[in-house]
Amino acid sequence: MTDPCYEVRPIGWISSVLTDRSAAPRQPEENAPAARVVFHPAALPAAADLRVGDDVVLLTWLHQSRRDVLSVHPRGDTSRPQQGVFSTRSPDRPNPIGLHTVTITEVSADGITVRHLEAIDGTPVLDIKPVR
Repeated sequence: MTDPCYEVRPIGWISSVLTDRSAAPRQPEENAPAARVVFHPAALPAAADLRVGDDVVLLTWLHQSRRDVLSVHPRGDTSRPQQGVFSTRSPDRPNPIGLHTVTITEVSADGITVRHLEAIDGTPVLDIKPVR
């Protein structure tokens, strides 16, 4: 049996002042800035009911991540023992899907602005789900 393959298409992209992966905060509470999710025009109807103040989970594709990494020193600290990536928040992993819980601060015709997002400019957004 061959491994199945699944196709995922972005519903939008991150627009952020963060452009360098190595300089980006590792977690939202580490001074991550506000950022915009700019929707693909075909996805706009799906965003029609998003409102300021909504807490949502953004699923992103960490497009600059390595997919061949299976273990890391947490936070790049070589004094810590290596751990399998599934027990860490490392962006380098077999399927580099980012998970970001954010609050919507602005809704516009083509996107939303959220607070405290550590994703870099140009990161593809795969989906948005409400926190409930």
